[in-house]
Amino acid sequence: MSILIVDDNKVNLFVIEKILKRAGYNDFVSLTSAREMFNYLDADTPSPKETSVDIILLDIMMPEIDGIEACRRLQEIPHLKDIPVIFVTALEDSNKVAEALDVGGIDYIMKPINKVDLLARIRVGLRLKYEKDWHRKQDEKIRNELDLSMQVQSSLLSEPVETEKLLIKASYLPANKLAGDMYYWHRIDEHRSAIIMLDMMGHGISASLVCMYISSVLRDALRTYTDPVRVITELNRWMNLLNKPESPVHYYFTAISMIIDTENKTVEYVNAGHPPGYALLDGDKVFALSTGCCPVGFFPEMDVKKNTISFEDRIQILLFTDGVMEALEKDDVNGLDKIRSAVSKGWLDCRTSSPIDFLLPSELQRDQPDDMCVVFIQAQ
Repeated sequence: MSILIVDDNKVNLFVIEKILKRAGYNDFVSLTSAREMFNYLDADTPSPKETSVDIILLDIMMPEIDGIEACRRLQEIPHLKDIPVIFVTALEDSNKVAEALDVGGIDYIMKPINKVDLLARIRVGLRLKYEKDWHRKQDEKIRNELDLSMQVQSSLLSEPVETEKLLIKASYLPANKLAGDMYYWHRIDEHRSAIIMLDMMGHGISASLVCMYISSVLRDALRTYTDPVRVITELNRWMNLLNKPESPVHYYFTAISMIIDTENKTVEYVNAGHPPGYALLDGDKVFALSTGCCPVGFFPEMDVKKNTISFEDRIQILLFTDGVMEALEKDDVNGLDKIRSAVSKGWLDCRTSSPIDFLLPSELQRDQPDDMCVVFIQAQ
């Protein structure tokens, strides 16, 4: 524990030092100006070391830089702003004292200094510093755990596919470090590929945890079943194992699951409560992949309906989560109409572009309240 005393009057420094020594506080440093204080704290160092100062006793009336301005500057320095500042002043101007507290001071003591008052305020300040340090360490621990979770979640997403017959790419923009959106694809055989996109209820940590829970089931389901109906039915079974009657929250997700067959030129799909997605067939016909059943996890049993699209030459499909629609609608446009229009423009070159760039300008891709995900598919 270290106390920093800053006062241009050496008599005041002597008095405070005596009080601290008699109370058992021997780790303190006395300075005579705010400039000395900033130098001692490495305030102007680009890569400052962790400070050992636990509390600052700061005089208000000092030449060059007064205590109020010094405290204001401390609050602007990340590694110093959490040090409690107690003002020591002879001023009886309540407006000046209020200003001192407004800039970041936690308390004040009047001169001449009363020993009991000073020690009581120091104890309060030290408790506050301890609590701030504890919360800072906890926050750092949580950030590290979130970073690891983000890496794990990202590793579950599929890599792009680029072959002569098939192109699959995705854009993935979580609102926070962890997201409730997910996509995955699996090559069944030489001609068929299974693809799924899902959007878990909510976003953030809870949605991502449920997302990771379902991811292993999802991978097994896409590898085991060659029918989107079976895939969605299996995922619903697992979601209902999670949704116990006594659970305070009922989790569900929307999804589009499909099988693309480049030999037979077909797309079989199930839309479980998800935004429709759009397909451009043979360069001129736009087809909406409309909802065929309720979201996964709503009910123990689902009446799952499958649809089939046939194409003669080639097909282009754009799947997206509702965060993309909401971002578009901030510009006072209908999100679905905007996406349908982008798809209808013709065969898009996505090999060198991110799929979301076809839908959203860069300024709408940042700082959105919901996760955003776009999957782009071309088959021929």
